[in-house]
Amino acid sequence: MSTENEGNPVPPAPSAPPVPPTSPAASPHAAASDGGEAPTAPIPSAPQSAPAGDPYAAPRAPEGSWPPPPPATPSYADPGAGAGTGAAAGVGAGWGSSYDQQHQQYPHQPFQQPQAAPKKGGGRGGLIAAVLVAALVAGGIGGGLGYTLAKNNDDVGSTTVSASTDGGATQVKRAAGTIAAVANKALPSTVTIEAESTSGEGGTGTGFVFDTQGHIVTNNHVVADALDGGKLTATFPDGKKYDAEVVGHAQGYDVAVIKLKNPPSDLKPLALGNSDNVAVGDETIAIGAPFGLSNTVTTGIISAKNRPVASSDGSSTSKASYMSALQTDASINPGNSGGPLLNASGAVIGINSAIQSSSSGGLGSTGQSGSIGLGFAIPINQAKYVAQQLIRTGKPVYAKIGASVSLEDSSAGAQITDSGSGGAAAVESGGPADKAGLKPGDVITKLDDSVIDSGPTLIGEIWTHKPGDKVQVTYKRGGSEHTVEMTLGSRVGDN
Repeated sequence: MSTENEGNPVPPAPSAPPVPPTSPAASPHAAASDGGEAPTAPIPSAPQSAPAGDPYAAPRAPEGSWPPPPPATPSYADPGAGAGTGAAAGVGAGWGSSYDQQHQQYPHQPFQQPQAAPKKGGGRGGLIAAVLVAALVAGGIGGGLGYTLAKNNDDVGSTTVSASTDGGATQVKRAAGTIAAVANKALPSTVTIEAESTSGEGGTGTGFVFDTQGHIVTNNHVVADALDGGKLTATFPDGKKYDAEVVGHAQGYDVAVIKLKNPPSDLKPLALGNSDNVAVGDETIAIGAPFGLSNTVTTGIISAKNRPVASSDGSSTSKASYMSALQTDASINPGNSGGPLLNASGAVIGINSAIQSSSSGGLGSTGQSGSIGLGFAIPINQAKYVAQQLIRTGKPVYAKIGASVSLEDSSAGAQITDSGSGGAAAVESGGPADKAGLKPGDVITKLDDSVIDSGPTLIGEIWTHKPGDKVQVTYKRGGSEHTVEMTLGSRVGDN
């Protein structure tokens, strides 16, 4: 049992099924209190949970009611005070500057935030107590049922069949391609990351080995607390823990790279797949530390591709991250953030980053909700490019069109605003959009073959490309539709 879950509320022990009426009355077991603190967190929608890994409290239907009420549609996270109504689509400052609670076009909550960092004192005791109570209750029931069955069979003879004691059971080999085989091979190359700020706050997330030099890829929001002098550690499934440092981080992409200090010589990087070849219905395997439970494996399928997701941790200083995500129904919870999403052959196809939650709570809420089968991962083709940039230079590089677009709720397209962030021009002079002839008021409806229904969707699509890529932009002006070719520019850094 991992200790990363300290400080989080403990679920009650499962209730026991009734003992058959013929069984002797069993004395009730006393329940132990959890002793844990409510998370102070904050992780994803994040899509939220903030532990991690990842960043929620799901509303409960009145007892006895069925079906339960539908989940509330979450709004985009508020990036903080001073937000405007537009953001530069890849232009310098202001790319996330206009989020507000009205932006509900994309039902994606903040990051599944890292799980709350371990706190000194009680918390773990509560978790263990709850587990012990569950074990005792189950043991009592099993004993009662066993006694009843034995008593009822006293007059008819024994029908018990002895189980084989063949020691070969521990030598079972799993066929290549099975979930067990994939998990067995991938787990040694995943780590549980603990990030702690200088003030002692932090959380838990996941990462995976990127190369033999000790670089680990994870989410930006997993390591955010350790920036500016904080503490960062990575623990492997075998229990070995290493101090680590942040090599580079990209808030807009929600990707970060850390490096182990004094890494072991036997690191085995996970194989990277091709996220462009992923198809809806493909099997997926997620590895992470949901709610601090390290080395957890869950499975599902790819539910959708190119899902526009804008997420934030909900803090007053946070800017949004944008992705054209892989959607999966593999169970992903706070603490899974930064972990690998694998295909059936064990290759990484995405980085688990966000979840949709039925809870309307965000960072700082009093509870956390779990998976409802809507998880989102950054496609590995994009994450690989970002990680390589961070390793080389320590800074992210973003593609841009050089125009500020509205982030307000819309379904008609991404409209170029009348002015940019801080009073700057909406269309950057000499930038890609300017050279292509775009003007304030134009509404972009397609980027290549991708339909653009809003500003966040446009930004997410632009960031799937690299600077210098040529794209076809379709836009409307005065009721007429036009298509132009545009060469994407570049912007270095998050600021």
